[in-house]
Amino acid sequence: MEKVHSRPKSLKNVSSTYCPGCLHGVAHNLIAGTLDDFGLREKTVAFLPVGCSGLGLLYWNVDNIACSHGRAPAAATGYKRMLPDKMVFTYQGDGDLASIGLAEIMHCANRGENIITFFVNNGVYGMTGGQMAPTTLIGQKTTTSQKGRDIESTGYPLKMCELIAQLDAPVYVARFSLDSPINIKKAQKGIRKAFELQMAGAGYVFIELLSNCPTCWGMSTLDSLKWMKENSIPFFPLGEFKVPEGEEENGK
Repeated sequence: MEKVHSRPKSLKNVSSTYCPGCLHGVAHNLIAGTLDDFGLREKTVAFLPVGCSGLGLLYWNVDNIACSHGRAPAAATGYKRMLPDKMVFTYQGDGDLASIGLAEIMHCANRGENIITFFVNNGVYGMTGGQMAPTTLIGQKTTTSQKGRDIESTGYPLKMCELIAQLDAPVYVARFSLDSPINIKKAQKGIRKAFELQMAGAGYVFIELLSNCPTCWGMSTLDSLKWMKENSIPFFPLGEFKVPEGEEENGK
């Protein structure tokens, strides 16, 4: 039988401790596979904050730096400026990036730092108990919005791609979903493009990856994927919101 896929060398040969059905592992595999394809493992540094995203320290076979909650963009900025030949990315969740780290990410993007941000959006604080996050959908139930998110008291969910795409400096801003094979393939192409742009020194790249959280959503894996298709994707439309100059935008 022909082997069509193997574990990327940029992933450690360990078992995952993510909850069953969690799509963080898919994101890890896509990023690691891209690093292998470009031969970047030995020169890449991942900046990981507090939260489920911080567990990447256990899995990526690259240099990793653990950061305070929300501060990965600041730490990555300093590192990249000191060692510009390194490949640098942050890998952040919605509670981290869109809440405590909102100022950090907006100013990093506005400065056009030559790094990549991978933003995993599952709509809740996954590690700490499933509380409402800045990206929790209207009416979505969490441990701190048990009757569903109420816009009168908590406002609307933040659409980070749309916010960052309005800034002048970022060169590539895109949102993908990890809910299906076809969407995973599109995400793979976007991740590849992100690293190509950093290698070219083009500037700041923001990649949002819609994910699930079966545990905190209180659903089976299959039900969570269906919920993403029916709820997450309609509210957070997929596509490229800002592309390098000269390329046609295809997904606003």
